[in-house]
Amino acid sequence: MTADILPPDPPVVLFAGPEDARAAYAEPLGKAAERAHLALDLRMDPADAEAGEVDYLIFAANGPVRAFDGFTRLKGILSLWAGVDGILKLDPPHDVPLVRMVEDGMTLGMVDYVMGHVLRHHLDIDRYIDAEPVAVWEKDHPPLACSRHVGVLGLGALGAACAQALSRHGFDVSGWSRSRKEIPGVTCRDGDEGLEQVIGEAEILVLLLPHTPDTERLIDADRIARMPEGAVLVNPARGPLIDHDALLAALDAGRLRHATMDVFDEEPLPEEHPYWRHPRVTVTPHIASATRPETAAEALVGQIARAERGEPFAHVVDRGRGY
Repeated sequence: MTADILPPDPPVVLFAGPEDARAAYAEPLGKAAERAHLALDLRMDPADAEAGEVDYLIFAANGPVRAFDGFTRLKGILSLWAGVDGILKLDPPHDVPLVRMVEDGMTLGMVDYVMGHVLRHHLDIDRYIDAEPVAVWEKDHPPLACSRHVGVLGLGALGAACAQALSRHGFDVSGWSRSRKEIPGVTCRDGDEGLEQVIGEAEILVLLLPHTPDTERLIDADRIARMPEGAVLVNPARGPLIDHDALLAALDAGRLRHATMDVFDEEPLPEEHPYWRHPRVTVTPHIASATRPETAAEALVGQIARAERGEPFAHVVDRGRGY
């Protein structure tokens, strides 16, 4: 009689996100695994797992795990966020794939935010909402979307989705990325010359770049000066992309019409920061998009399923580039 062959133990998955997110993710992760017919040994608290038995680490830079010593069996580190600059600062092991979060809820949320604020500035809606009420019937029709040039810096998953949505609405859209991209309906540019072209023609400029050493303070005084007179800046990406003193100076001088800012060097934005009270600045508290447990769970389980089938992860971070 031959001995029974026992099934392999399910992979151990440790949730190393913020403590207040554990309850929100536990049920969606379990249900996503069931739908994928994937057996997982899911541990939602680091206290319930020894580092050496963990196969997959679902990770956030503000979570309870701050070092990777002892995680000798890791097959992948799965970020809860689209940005990974905070994780890279913790120096995760180089022989373990680090995977960015790309999930439908986050993408749709970013498209909603960008479309909403681009349309707001395109139609100059603030003129009617914020103005003192006066009984004057003045007609000043905005241009059609096809006559408005919108630039998108960064054509990754979020930037490409936003650029396509803007193009489908009818805007004249150009986008920039470090490497050449092809996106239907979008004029794609790359390289230093392409960057200056997009900045120089964008009446509304949307920032969707990652924060890396190459992108820090990319929007400086010189580049702000190249923007068209009366242009608008929308930044739902990262605060350090911008030279904030230069931006404030351009807004004060009337060179730029408005800046919508969702992200900042320091968060929460300090109460004394001039952005709060500037008449040409809209502050939103990092709400442009969020990782949503129901849709993020599907993405996380999908990545683990790929690895368990012997397939490579999608959206692996290039550590040389920082994204």
